[in-house]
Amino acid sequence: MNYHLHLSKDKKLRKLLKSQEPYTLIKEKYIYLELCSSIISQQLSVKVARVIYARFLTLCNKKNPKPADILALSIQELRGIGLSNAKAGYVHNVCTFFIAHKITDAQLHKMEDEAVIELLTQIKGIGRWTVEMILMFSLGREDVFAQDDLGIQQAMTRLYGLDGSDKKKLKQEMKRIAESWKPYRTYACRHLWNWKDNTPLT
Repeated sequence: MNYHLHLSKDKKLRKLLKSQEPYTLIKEKYIYLELCSSIISQQLSVKVARVIYARFLTLCNKKNPKPADILALSIQELRGIGLSNAKAGYVHNVCTFFIAHKITDAQLHKMEDEAVIELLTQIKGIGRWTVEMILMFSLGREDVFAQDDLGIQQAMTRLYGLDGSDKKKLKQEMKRIAESWKPYRTYACRHLWNWKDNTPLT
C-alpha cells in the first residue's frame, strides 16, 4: 500500500504501522446524515451515541431520511429521544442548509478539502473539527490532519515526546512533524488514534 511505504519513512510511525492492519478509506453517501450523526454523537460514548442515533432513525421511520423528513420532526420530538436543545437545533440547521444550497453528495465529493470546510462551517453548530472528521470518515480524503483533535494531540505528545503544556507550541510542532506525512496524513491520524486507544500507558 502506497501510504504505508511513505509513512514508514517516519521512524516513530513505522513501529505503529508494523503492529496495525492497513486502513482503507470509505466514501459514504448521505453526507447530511453523516453530519447529523456527528452532531448527535458529540460528547457521548460510542455506545450511547449508537442508541440515540438508532432512536433518531426510528423517529424518522426511514433508514436514510431526507433533509425534509428530518425537518418535519419538531425540536421537542428530537429532544424526546435524548438530544439536547442545542443539538436538535444544529440537526435542523444542517438539513435547512443542505436544502437551501441544494448540496449533493456528488458535489461534495468533487470539492477540494478546504472548500468543503469553508462551505460546511457556515452551518451554525458545525466547526472545522467536525468537517475534518467528515472529510476523513465520510468523503474518504487521504490528506487531512486533525491537529485540533485531542486524541491526536495526546498520541503525538506520547509518541514524539512533545511538551503538551503550551497548546500553541504543541500544534506548531505537530504541524511540522506532519509535513513529512503528506499526502497521506489521514492514514497517519487513523493509526495514531488506534495506537492511543489500544496501547496502555507506561
